[in-house]
Amino acid sequence: MDIVVTGRKMSVGDELKSYVETQLSNATKVFKIDPMTAEVVLRRDNKPNRRSPSSCEITLRTKGHIIRTESTDDDVHAAIDIATAKLARQLRKFKTKVIDRRHSAVKLADVLAAPEPDTAVENELVAEVELDEEEKLVRIKEIDLDVLDIEAALLQMDLLGHDFFVFISAEDGLTCVLYRRKAGGYGLLRPSLEKPDTDV
Repeated sequence: MDIVVTGRKMSVGDELKSYVETQLSNATKVFKIDPMTAEVVLRRDNKPNRRSPSSCEITLRTKGHIIRTESTDDDVHAAIDIATAKLARQLRKFKTKVIDRRHSAVKLADVLAAPEPDTAVENELVAEVELDEEEKLVRIKEIDLDVLDIEAALLQMDLLGHDFFVFISAEDGLTCVLYRRKAGGYGLLRPSLEKPDTDV
């Protein structure tokens, strides 16, 4: 496994790099996949009011999937321990879902079978996206869209810990957005394509 360790507002010596590599090696034993790469960012915030000044962020990339974990603690070694333990749990979950996927196919209708939200919930969702005049766009992020089926998109969203996920549907090539619904279950946003007028 290729591992890159960098420090932010702190120096990362050979001892700390070795510790990260050992902990990562132990965490990834639960599910060995090749190729696998890991990016580890260690941070130290020396502000007096900072409760947990040390943090460890791990980004693991393997076979089209990205797994991220992050933790904070007073001690950088403890932050690494917590982050790698989280990573091991995520890998176990990933392994279980991969095995389940091989044994059974999940239909789109089953995944999105949760009932539609009522009018009150719809109004609440609309209200959430209404922006105040003083609010501004503060960040623009470019992303690479993967071509995935719905099952793989659900897995990737879960591994990233996000509430939504944008992807290109392997079924029809459309750009879709998968999201967690407050009422439970998942939702899928997809473009509405006009049907050609066959009477012409």
